[in-house]
Amino acid sequence: MIVREIHAANYRSLRSIRFPTGRLTVFVGANGVGKTNLYRALQLLQASAAGTLARELATEGGMVSAFWAGKRRMGEPARIKLSAGFGEPALEGVLYSYEVEIGVPPPGGPGAFPLEPDLKDETLLFHHRGRVQKLLERRGRSVMGRDADGRRVEISRDLLASETALGAFDAPQRFPDVHALRQLMLDWRFYHDLRTDSASPLRRPSLAVATPTLASDGSNLAAVLATLIHIRCDTVDLDRAIEDAFPGARLDVPPPGKEASFGMVFPDHPRRVFEAQELSDGTLRYLALAGALLSLRLPSFIALNEPESSLHPDLLDPLARLIARASERTQVWLVTHSERLAAALEKHGGVAPRTVIKKDGETWIDGLKQIGRFDDEG
Repeated sequence: MIVREIHAANYRSLRSIRFPTGRLTVFVGANGVGKTNLYRALQLLQASAAGTLARELATEGGMVSAFWAGKRRMGEPARIKLSAGFGEPALEGVLYSYEVEIGVPPPGGPGAFPLEPDLKDETLLFHHRGRVQKLLERRGRSVMGRDADGRRVEISRDLLASETALGAFDAPQRFPDVHALRQLMLDWRFYHDLRTDSASPLRRPSLAVATPTLASDGSNLAAVLATLIHIRCDTVDLDRAIEDAFPGARLDVPPPGKEASFGMVFPDHPRRVFEAQELSDGTLRYLALAGALLSLRLPSFIALNEPESSLHPDLLDPLARLIARASERTQVWLVTHSERLAAALEKHGGVAPRTVIKKDGETWIDGLKQIGRFDDEG
């Protein structure tokens, strides 16, 4: 399944926004319009599945910092809502939807520390032929679920006030649909922290174990490249990506011993291998993105936040081709402030980039209707 739509309300600059997503979704906009908040909303949804939502919000400064800072209607509760709709790639419409609603803990109340959220409501729904069935429902501390036999049963009354039900319970035999959705969301990868400084994990060898997917921080990049070259023995796409970005250069990945490593050979110095710690920031970041997008087994969803950072402008077209090819194997979602990268993605990926704007102080997407569809979608 792929993510069909995202909804976020009362989170930072996201007053209330619902928008569709496809196999390749590209958002472009200036600094300060809230692109990162769109990206961050996706991370918080995954944190709900992982059981780490409270920690993630606490690192932001708690609900006081995360909540919408603009005006609220009189009597409106201070609550953040996040939801995602999922569907089959070949079919239109939402098949499953997950929503979580969180509020501010009551002053002096038990069950949550000051920076933690207070979980109010949580649902996982199955949509079929106009009917909606609740697979998971949380109201306060009480959690109900629909088991494999279709029976609605109580799961627990012992959840902490800051815990998500989706993250706290995992019984694949008893609740297979809940388990499947949770695993799907846990498989998402967010690539925004591919550091290229001298202490970056990208510059260090990694343990030599077969590695099908790049870690979010890129710390297993050498193992990912070694897996493609020495285990899969298929370097056609990787060689093409290197040649596309660095004509005449080649990637050097020696057979691993206890550790895997890599370097580059450039046409100006054909007998010299430049090890990872010697590579420029832009070269290293491009290789990390290639590892993320060409891994042996791509995650179900890849999110990229300003992947153009540190890259020379000449690398944006090769990067766009990499992203477009990856979207044929998985779902790719990215935000960028580079008009050049957005244009290249439109050319190679065949999707129009969506422009993120500020509208009356809130993040919005140009051409988006209040019903959650774009003007050009009818």
